[in-house]
Amino acid sequence: MAAKETLHRTFYRHTLLGGIAIIILLGYGMRFSQGMNAPLLQDIGGSVAYQILLMLVLAFIWPRLSLLKCAVGVFFFSSALEFLQRWQSPFILGIRGTWVGRVILGTTFTWSDFPPYALGCLIGWVMLRYLRRRFTLLG
Repeated sequence: MAAKETLHRTFYRHTLLGGIAIIILLGYGMRFSQGMNAPLLQDIGGSVAYQILLMLVLAFIWPRLSLLKCAVGVFFFSSALEFLQRWQSPFILGIRGTWVGRVILGTTFTWSDFPPYALGCLIGWVMLRYLRRRFTLLG
C-alpha cells in the first residue's frame, strides 16, 4: 500500500512539473506573441497563466498544502505585487529596468488586473483539485 501511494505522489509531482513547463510556454506565448492583435487578451491571458504557474509551483513544493490556502495566497501575493507597482523608488525602478524585473514585478498598476488574477487562481484550484483526486491525494 505504501509503495502505491509513493508511486501516486511521484506521478502527481511529475504531472505538476509538466504542467509548469506547459504553462510557462503558454503564458509566454500569450503575453509576448507578436501575432496576437489584442493587447487586452495578451494581458489577461498572461495574468491568468501567471496565477496558474504560481499555484503549480506551490503545489509542487508543498504537495499537501491546502488548495484554498494556495489559491488565496497566490491571489494576495499577486495583488501585493500589483500594488507594489505604485511604488516608484530608485531600487524598484532599477529592478523593473531589467526584462526579468518587468516580467515578475510588472510596470503599471491597474485595477483591471485583479479579475484575471482571481480567474487564474480559480482555474488553478480546479486543476489542482482534479489532479489530487486523480492521484488519490488529499484534496
